[in-house]
Amino acid sequence: MKIVKRDGHIVDYDPQKIRIAIGKANNEVKGKEKVSKEQIDEIIKYIEELNKKRILVEDIQDIIEEKLMELGKYTLAKKYITYRYTRELVRKANTTDKSIKELIEGENEYWNSENSNKNAEVVTTQRDYLAGITSTDITRRFLLPEDIVEAHDKGIIHFHDADYFAQNALHNCELINLDDMLQNGTVINGVMIEKPHRFITAATIATQIILAVTSSSYGGATVSLTHLAPFVRLSYEKYLKKYQDRNLSKKECEKFAMQDTRKEVEDGVQTFNYQVNSMTNTNGQAPFLSVCMYLGETDEYKDELAMIIEEFLKQRILGFKNEKGVYITPAFPKLLYVLEEDNIHEDSKYWYLTKLAAECTAKRMVPDYISEKVMKELKKNELGNGECYPCMGCRSFLTPDRTMSLGNIAHAKNYVEGKGKYYGRFNQGVVTINLPDVALSADGDMDKFWKIFDERLELCHRALQIRHKRLSNATSDVAPILWQHGALARLKKGESIHELLHHGYSTISLGYAGLYECVKVMTGHSHTDNGEGKEFGLKVMQHLNDATAKWKAEEDIDYSVYGSPIESTTYKFAKCLKARFGTIKGITDRGYVTNSYHVPVFEEIDAFTKLKLESEFQRLSPGGAISYIETPNLQNNIEAVLEVIQFIYDNIMYAELNTKSDYCQKCGYTGEILIDDNLEWYCPNCGNRDHNTLNVARRTCGYIGTNFWNKGRTQEIKERVLHLDNKNA
Repeated sequence: MKIVKRDGHIVDYDPQKIRIAIGKANNEVKGKEKVSKEQIDEIIKYIEELNKKRILVEDIQDIIEEKLMELGKYTLAKKYITYRYTRELVRKANTTDKSIKELIEGENEYWNSENSNKNAEVVTTQRDYLAGITSTDITRRFLLPEDIVEAHDKGIIHFHDADYFAQNALHNCELINLDDMLQNGTVINGVMIEKPHRFITAATIATQIILAVTSSSYGGATVSLTHLAPFVRLSYEKYLKKYQDRNLSKKECEKFAMQDTRKEVEDGVQTFNYQVNSMTNTNGQAPFLSVCMYLGETDEYKDELAMIIEEFLKQRILGFKNEKGVYITPAFPKLLYVLEEDNIHEDSKYWYLTKLAAECTAKRMVPDYISEKVMKELKKNELGNGECYPCMGCRSFLTPDRTMSLGNIAHAKNYVEGKGKYYGRFNQGVVTINLPDVALSADGDMDKFWKIFDERLELCHRALQIRHKRLSNATSDVAPILWQHGALARLKKGESIHELLHHGYSTISLGYAGLYECVKVMTGHSHTDNGEGKEFGLKVMQHLNDATAKWKAEEDIDYSVYGSPIESTTYKFAKCLKARFGTIKGITDRGYVTNSYHVPVFEEIDAFTKLKLESEFQRLSPGGAISYIETPNLQNNIEAVLEVIQFIYDNIMYAELNTKSDYCQKCGYTGEILIDDNLEWYCPNCGNRDHNTLNVARRTCGYIGTNFWNKGRTQEIKERVLHLDNKNA
């Protein structure tokens, strides 16, 4: 017999625990109120003769109370009930001490691998995690209903970022309105920052803005290099005047001014990269930053923008030095390169940038690629015009702007009437549904599946409403950099942010995980089969979209379907599924569930078929998602990378290539650090297994991780098959 504990975990039945529990109550009564050892054995025998395969611990306790009453031991029963109630209070009263002790001593598996870009051993990260443990405890005990906490614990849903939820003023991620802040000034820590007059100053101020913004939120942030381009021209004009004042010829003035400008761009980009990688924000890590490279955002400053993009790509190809002075692949900033008519064809003016991007991808895994062509087909604003814009952080895409008819509700100083507004918008948070659990709970019954699906969706809906309502209590004073000084808005002091949570200005995300396993359980097929499995998978995705559309229409809140990254949750969901349903071959026998709509990592499929197939599912994940292909080392096959890039442009909105670029500090090996059958990382050249001397970079779930992963994610990485090779590319 198995016992289902309150947190959903399943343990073996142990009669000794019943004897101990009754015994403790027995010690508090006298005389005839006591039960004998034989009577306790009879109660245990009754429970065992129920012949249950599984039984809830609460049901066992109910039976004990009933049997004590039947024996006439009313005082003892009362003592047992009091004991049970006291234990429940103890459980609810302090859930942090053990976690904090384990964190400080480095023994907490969850916090040690919660984020592959955070090192739980360093004090700055520990400080964030200590606050996170407290926040999670407050969230569980006071802020969420018991049924949502229970569903979260059982892995039925996942309430993301509970470690930041205790504060009512924190949102998930954003597109920083860097243009407004640089052109019109901002305030950081009470200090007025006026418009800079040269590129290197603008680049430095941008990093200070990024640090302040990411310290006031908990997700990813994105800036656009377009917003820095005007300052390149200012620098050029400054240098040009310097040489004109020396009475040099027009040709010499322009030549020397451009040389100086290029040097300043080089220095400014280096400063930007150093700053964002060396700074630590209040989340205990370097800013989770994405940098967008989109030539189509400007006509006036396109050449200046191209100069900045070129320098960012060159510096990323070189890499960043580790503590040993060796160039390695960094995690941030994540680079987003938009493919468009000006750079996608060999005869395009900026084709040289795309070739440089391909070289960078082959060596450093970035940039990721956004297809302007496909995005404009999928993302249409309220006027019916297609628009292109970057994601927030690793994969979160805003829905098309619906606020044009409302005017400038954020009071941005760079607002353009009649044009879609994306910079300054943000996401309110995420709750994810575990799709495999829906399927397994239905036990093969299709009618039951849709019924349970709707019940779980409503559970997610209520959890998202709680997120929204909590954030709606915030005023602009809680984070002036966000709400008063231009990053997201320019509201008055004390003004509520409530309006910015409605009318499509911000999104709130219904996440989903494990589409593959869900479809496999219900149809026996993969959703990649171009038949019954795929048809059912698309129906599931459409059902998610129908739900969010209904909620959006009723509440004027921009609910959106989001392919959750679930870095650590992929492991949690897998463990919960195995605990609830046992080991099922091909479904619950791994340490992970498949991310979002992805083709499972172990399924053999070529790169182009994978991207084309996943594009159909990406279309139904408008709140965010990313597709990828696994490749070998392609540094000597840039043509293959370019072929994939051009395919992305024509077929899928957002995709990336996962290459390998690792380093062993002990022997100097550069190549792929491997994983053995025990899920331990090792250098194939010298056998080194010390994480402190292995530099490993892997795409985790949209962004690059460099600090190793939990066992579930490590197994997923180990089982990834190649979608492209150097033989037939």
